[in-house]
Amino acid sequence: MLRSLSELFGYDMTAVDGKAGKVDDFYFDGLSWVIRYVVMDTGSWLTGRKVLVAPEALEQPDWEFRRIPSRLSQKQIEQSPSVELDKPVSRQKEEEVLRHFGWNFYWNMADPFFPGHAVRTIPVLRELEKEQAQKAPEHDPHLRSADEVMGYHIAAVDDDIGHLADLIIEDEFWLVRYLVVDTKNWLPFSKKVLVSLDWVEGVIYDKQRIKVSVTREKIENSPEYDPSTPVNRAYEIRLYDFHGRPKYWL
Repeated sequence: MLRSLSELFGYDMTAVDGKAGKVDDFYFDGLSWVIRYVVMDTGSWLTGRKVLVAPEALEQPDWEFRRIPSRLSQKQIEQSPSVELDKPVSRQKEEEVLRHFGWNFYWNMADPFFPGHAVRTIPVLRELEKEQAQKAPEHDPHLRSADEVMGYHIAAVDDDIGHLADLIIEDEFWLVRYLVVDTKNWLPFSKKVLVSLDWVEGVIYDKQRIKVSVTREKIENSPEYDPSTPVNRAYEIRLYDFHGRPKYWL
């Protein structure tokens, strides 16, 4: 099912034997836009520690009761490696976390969430990635905070048109499918529309801009997105037909 990622912020997270914490953020792969970790704030239970939890340890979100059950025990969470999230997460730290929980090293797999399929990627500004790698080669330059990218400017092919207000994910695979673009401050009226991740050309992280292969006019006249209603296939068909783009599900 396609759901809002920002809605999940603040959801309760549970262990198999009790409480665990709350959703504080998400780390996604900046190339494939697959959610790699949920950042869980353990609150007063573990004096405010934050723990990285891979989607493979999670059950489906319970949207009615605003919680995400996990397959972890409280002991596993308590003994998990500490992570300083005010700094970039190093590949070494990821390996430590993944080994502790017995999770897969996703970077050694074709695609852990879509067996038999190639990893989906979007174009990136290679020079920027090279610069980042040279400055901090021990860090994974592709691991990005969802909270950080909210508010990034959306650059259409002919000018800026809005900012990133939310991400729409497939909650079964923890895959980002759409950007929610808010045209407030760019158009005379405020309107939210969806832009498929397949139409993203690149992200300039140091300038906080997301480049899309869509014109301002197309975004301005695109079918409006209603955040109070889950995205369904009928809306997706309208969206793709309006833009004249091939549908990802065919």
